[in-house]
Amino acid sequence: MESADRAEEQRDWTDGHVEQWLPVLPGLDPVVEGAVTRMKKLSVHLQRVREQSLVDFALDRPEFDTLHKLAGRGGTATPSQLATDLDLAPASVTGRLDALERRGFLRRTPSTTDRRRVHVELTESGRATWRGAMDMLGDEESRVLGALSRGEQEALNDMLRRIMVVAEAR
Repeated sequence: MESADRAEEQRDWTDGHVEQWLPVLPGLDPVVEGAVTRMKKLSVHLQRVREQSLVDFALDRPEFDTLHKLAGRGGTATPSQLATDLDLAPASVTGRLDALERRGFLRRTPSTTDRRRVHVELTESGRATWRGAMDMLGDEESRVLGALSRGEQEALNDMLRRIMVVAEAR
């Protein structure tokens, strides 16, 4: 009950938004409008933090995405695997890899079994840069979700899953 009392005392931007629109749209469901608007606002907030982390680590979005996909494959991949993961043409990946290699974030080595193939490997510098950008966003996610107890976080996760199952079914 204490958390319900706290929620009633605390107001956010969305409370004013809902109050503004209720007289204009009498059929507006304030609970649905509040939940959807808060999800959108939180998503925008986290996107801003993500973009700031890229600025702080001197990465552009394509560079980060490439490092992220490479890290997600354990730090090694072929250019064709990365092209598939990034949904890009192989020539586009080559340009990204060239730039990241110049910055020392990855290295390319010829395959020992097929001289036509190349392996891409994340360097320590590349891993540290990717991790730094990831940690900045993760810290903010933990901070904002820290407003909830662990049980509340689990309940929120379960409720959002149920919502996404419906959204993805369309």
